[in-house]
Order: sequence, then C-alpha cells, then structure tokens
Amino acid sequence: MNGMDLHFQVDYTKAKSKPEAIFQGQTYRITVLTERLVRLEYNKEGIFFDDLTEQVINRDFPVPKFKVVQDDRYLEITTDYFLLKYQKEKPFESLNIEIYLLNTDKTWFMKNKEVRNFRTSGQGISLTKPDYQKGLYSVDGFVSIDDSPSMILNQDGFLITNSTPRVDTYVFMYRRDFGLCLKDYFLLTGYPALIPRYALGVWWNKSEIYNFQDISSLLQNFNRHEIPVSVLLLDEFWHLKDGRDLTKYKTGYTFNRNLFSDPGHFVNYLHERGVKLGLSINPREGIMPHEDAYDVIAKTLGLMDKSTIPFNVFDKFIINSYFHQLLYPLEQKGVDFFWLDTFGMDYSSIRAMTRYQFENYKKNDEKRGFVLAPNGLVAAHRYPAMYSGQTLVSWDTLKVLPYFNSMGANKGLCWWSHDIGGYLGGMEENELYLRYVQFGCFSPIFRLASKGGKYYKREPWKWDVKTLKIVKDYMNLRHRFIPYLYTEGYKYHKVGLPLIQPLYYNNPLIYDEPDHKNEYLFGSELLVAPITSSKDVLMNRTVHRVYLPTGTWYDFQTGKKFLGDKRYVTFYKDEDYPVFAKSGSIIPLADLKENKNDTSPPDSMEIHIFPGKSNIYYLYEDDGSTRLYEKGYFITTAIDYNYLQNNFTVIIRPLEGKSGIIPDTRDYKIRFRNTRKADEVIVYLDKEIYEFTSYVEDTDFIVSVKNVKTTSQLSINCKGRDIEIDAIRLIHEDIDSIISDLKIKTALKEMLAAIIFSEMDIKKKRIEIKKLKSKGLDSKFISMFMRLMEYVSEI
Repeated sequence: MNGMDLHFQVDYTKAKSKPEAIFQGQTYRITVLTERLVRLEYNKEGIFFDDLTEQVINRDFPVPKFKVVQDDRYLEITTDYFLLKYQKEKPFESLNIEIYLLNTDKTWFMKNKEVRNFRTSGQGISLTKPDYQKGLYSVDGFVSIDDSPSMILNQDGFLITNSTPRVDTYVFMYRRDFGLCLKDYFLLTGYPALIPRYALGVWWNKSEIYNFQDISSLLQNFNRHEIPVSVLLLDEFWHLKDGRDLTKYKTGYTFNRNLFSDPGHFVNYLHERGVKLGLSINPREGIMPHEDAYDVIAKTLGLMDKSTIPFNVFDKFIINSYFHQLLYPLEQKGVDFFWLDTFGMDYSSIRAMTRYQFENYKKNDEKRGFVLAPNGLVAAHRYPAMYSGQTLVSWDTLKVLPYFNSMGANKGLCWWSHDIGGYLGGMEENELYLRYVQFGCFSPIFRLASKGGKYYKREPWKWDVKTLKIVKDYMNLRHRFIPYLYTEGYKYHKVGLPLIQPLYYNNPLIYDEPDHKNEYLFGSELLVAPITSSKDVLMNRTVHRVYLPTGTWYDFQTGKKFLGDKRYVTFYKDEDYPVFAKSGSIIPLADLKENKNDTSPPDSMEIHIFPGKSNIYYLYEDDGSTRLYEKGYFITTAIDYNYLQNNFTVIIRPLEGKSGIIPDTRDYKIRFRNTRKADEVIVYLDKEIYEFTSYVEDTDFIVSVKNVKTTSQLSINCKGRDIEIDAIRLIHEDIDSIISDLKIKTALKEMLAAIIFSEMDIKKKRIEIKKLKSKGLDSKFISMFMRLMEYVSEI
C-alpha cells in the first residue's frame, strides 16, 4: 500500500501516434489512425496534445493504407473508406475541411448535426424516463467524438481539468461496417473489462436496515426454497449514522457494530455460502468524526476541531486517504466490491470516482476490478457495471428497459444494472413481478431491488405458489446460464461484441416498429423478445408480436420451429417467455451444484444443441474473480457440432489455456433439441470407446457421459433415419390451448373449435361465433374471440 500512482498508472507509451500517419502545419494536425478513423486537431497557437485523456488511452495504431496529395495550400487524404479535403491552416469550419464517405453520397464536416444518429443509453432512468445520448451508430455511416473538453490523464493516473482551448475531434467513417467502428473505438478508448463471474448470478438489493440475523434468515429462505443468490448488495444502512436518525447520513465507511458486531465474521459467513458482498458508498458528505479512520486523517491534515473533512475527488491526499484509510480496511474484512452511489455529483467527479475505484484493484492479481456506478458518459464501458437509478414499480418502466439496454451497444456499453421489480411507488402485482424476473434472467445484470418495506415484495416466497414456482425456475435458469453468459462476456472484453445487440443493425426498419423495437440478440446464439405488457385476462395469455430475422429459429423452451424473416402473433402463459435459438445454436448450461449460490466453473454441464446447421462454440473459463487470466490462467473448450440431417457429431475438446483452471473431470449431458432417439450412438474419449447412457425427454434426445477428463477429447456420433423432429409452430395449437383452458362448458368448446378450425373465412367465423350467445356463451368470451380473430387475421 505505497503511492497511489502504483494503482492508477497508465501506459503512456501508447499516447503518441506513428509519425508516418501525422500531417501537421502551424495550426493544424491531422492523424490517420485507421482506414475509418481520423483525428483532427486545430490550435491557433500551434499547441497540440499528446497527453492521454479520460476518454482516449491509445493512439499508437499501426499505420493504415492511405494516399496523400498535397501542396502548400491543400491536403487530400484517401483511404478505402473516406476522402478528406482540407485548406491548410484554415479553421476547421465547413468548406475548409470536409470528409467524403466513399461509395455513398454522405459528407462529414465540422459541426455536422449528425441528425441520423441512433443515440445510446445515457446516464440512466429517472423513474420511468430514460436518458439517451449521442452514440456511434448512424445510418449516415459516420460519427464524430469531441475529445476537446475531456480531462487529462496524467502519467500517475490522476485526472486533471483541461483548460487549454483546442479542437480535438475523432471522426469515424465506417459506412455500414459498424462492427469495425466499434473495433476502432475500443482500440482508441480501451476494451471493455472482463466482468467477475459472480456478477452474472442473481443479486439481492433491498434498502432495508438489515442486521446479521436478518441476513442469515434471508439466505436461509433462499436456500429453503432452492433459489440461488450470488451477490448481497447493502444500501446505506450498513454503516454508522446518527444514532437518533438512521436517514441522516448517506455517507459512511465504518460498519455499524449494533447491526454487525463482527464484520469480518459476517463477510466470512456470506463467502462460505457462495455469496459476495457489495457495499454502498456515497462520499459526498465528507469524512465525519465518527468514522474509525477519522483521527488518523484529521491528524495528517492538522485538524483539531472534529469538523467534517470535505470530500474532493481531485484532491490527491483525500483520494489517498479514501483508499488507504477508509476502503482498505473494508477490503481486508473481505468486502468484494463497492457501489458508488454518486448520483447528484457532477459528471467529471462521477467519472473520476469510478475510474479510481476500478483501477485501484490493479494493485495485485488477487482481485479483478469491479464497481457499480452511474454512467459517467465517457468510456463507461471500461468500468462495469452501470447503475441506472431508482425506477418506478410499473409496466411503463419495464417497457423501456429492453430498448434502453440494446441502445447501449450503440456506444459499446453492456453491463447495465436495473432495479428488477422496480424500486419504489407503483403497485405490486404478481404478473408484473414475474415478467420483471423473466426479463432479469435475460439481462446483463440481474439485481432484484426495491425500497425498504414489507409491502415491496422482492422476496419470491412472499407471492402465491404459482408465482413462486415461475420465479424460482427463472432464477435457477439464470444461474444455469452463467457458462454461456461468462463466455459472451469474455467475447465482449476480448473483441468488443456486446452481450446485447439490437436487431436493427441488420434490420434498420425495426428501430421504429413499436411491436418489435424491444427485441434484442442475447449473445451469439439467442434472441429475446421480452414481454412488457399485461395479459388478456380471459385468454389467460399475453398476446405478443414477434419478428424473427432471416434463418430458422426455435423457441428455447418448447423447441417449436419458426421460419425467419417473418412476423408472428404469439400467445404466452405466465410461465412462458419468448426466447429463441437460431439453427445450430450451442448453449452451454451449468447443472447447479448442491450450493446453488456457487458460480464457479461447474463439474457438470448440460449443453443444448439445436439442429439444422453446423456450428462451433468456444466455451471460455477461468477462476472468475482474479486477474490471473491475463497471465494465461484460463481454458477455452471447443464444442464442435457437425450437422447432417441423419448423422451428426459433437466433439468437445480443450483448445488453449492451462489445466487446473476447471474441474479435472466433468459430467456432460448433451441435449439434442427436437430430435428423436438415434438408432446408433457411439462415444469416444480420445481414441477409446467410452461408456454413456441415452434417453428421450419430451422432444429431445439426450446423451449423458460422466467423469470425462477435461483435458481429453470427447466425441459423440449419432445416426438414425428421420430422427430430426420438424416441429413447426402452428397457430391452431396455440388457439386450441386457449380454448382448452377456458372456464366454459365443454360442449361450447367443441362448437368454438369447429368454427375456428373450419375453412370458413374470418368474417363468416365471426358471425358464427356471435350466434353461440344463444347457446349460452357469455358475451365477454364472444368479445375475446372477436379479438382473437383479429390476431389470426394478421398472420
């Protein structure tokens, strides 16, 4: 624990661009960073900056291919993507400098309004109102970033305000190659961090005044109901406050011993149960005299009057004291990470706090950086995760969350953490709660949260039996998904592919379609069309419209097959949720351990494989919590699916990394979706025939292999005639299910089915249904079937 510079150091060897890529005059400097990215600098005094900034941490790009034509007055630079024209020494104004996007009619110029920018998720959501900011994705195929106002990042890693007037703009000219735009952006600003594995489980965050016994009872309830939880996030009440008013101080750094008499024992208790601890930190009120570390800090400052020490994130001494005297003792007790509740601070302070908090973990290899904080709007992808703020308990809030998440990809953002269930106000409804939980299952961070109070029912066991069952299933499913989520998180860290991406990258029209704009890709294998509205009470179904892109898709739950590039009207029960796997998808799931909270690499896995196309999935695993993966302590396992309709093979083999990272042996259950029992199955471990069991479960064929050495190659070959089930989703099956569940006489059900499934046109069907009133069919059901005929007519 020596100088703070050791914690925050940055690599200044990457600050300067290659001289061969720079064109400089007395007042201008233009740097070609890639074929799509150019830096424009202008300063009347000829002062140009090679400092790193809070946004830009690398300019040392390989020199790209370009052509130059210039004389004393004009400069032209041409790459495969753009043509830049500049009148030398002129201010960067329209006509003086223009960049033409080649093979299009688009032109960028300084102060271009860039009105076709799709924006990105901003600081967060206030109750139900989301904030959006300028993003990188535009149908114009270009975007600019102004780095002029950014704070300077010194070589010791501290941020200082930049007061020198200058023009420092980065222009991305990418046409439709947005993936390459993101690549350039991450090379410039830094790639996303690799999130700890525990952060992908279920979080508990209710703003209650908990003591040790309360937490113990809470975890016992989770355990008794067989529901996993991986993170306990404590709000402001964990620390010392005014004894007479527990709402008086938001700021605190010392455990309240009346609540937690032995904080170290409390943290160990959590860790023994596989639960990590995060604590809320709000530094705005300063360092108060009741803090354990106050006397040490005050003595150094020469304070004798027991006054509160103001907090200033740009004061090196305060920051040094903050980490050494206030947070380090908490880390020594085992606290895993901190939640920076810095809403209300200015953006510069938010960004500085978040950076220091995250980078401080780099003092050793034992702990991976992680922080929960508001989005500071500049290079926030480097500091997971982002807290979106307190939201209203309402359907209106749920409606904006999926779109808000997917918009984040427009600036390379991913790890959003929302209040699953809503934080305050509104009305607690079982249907709303379970739809929130289902959405949380397929969200970047799943954090159950609310204001304190017994009538905010985030505890699954406080609901009716049916709701509890559904919620339990999805919370367990979330923990099972961690191998897939962690692998997708690694892709985001390594190559910049966000976990959640909007459909409009390949289908721009979806952007403005209210029925489909909430849909998103969830990793490389899945598509989610979240339910954000309440159900039709009489049908007892949510009527939901889904668009599926080109290809073949399968309902992840039922296996029903959907042809792509089509729109569907679907009907979902409470327990159902619209998640689709593309043809050939490979989805590795964990078989939950006896300790369901444990998120470490599992010793038993179930791998779902959907038919129709060959595919390879590269499963990534490491210890999930340290930085040792940077030194090669990880393992990548290839899951290779070679598909022929009646003859398919799966090969699971270690590809790169080191042994000892994951269990030495692993049980595998390979679930071939929509597949009948194979006539012939043969399994090899390396080159030897290996024992297995196989069986059919619903519409899936399962091959189970136990005690497989994870350093060996496992091969499974299945053969048979007509073993693939062509389970096309039929609207008649959906309607028949609705009729079957109605609380009406059986004879009326038969009459309705005869009408609806007949060859009559829609108009005639409506007439015949209305006639059933004379047979005793209640008018409310007649109205329901009129609506149903409307939905059917859309198909």
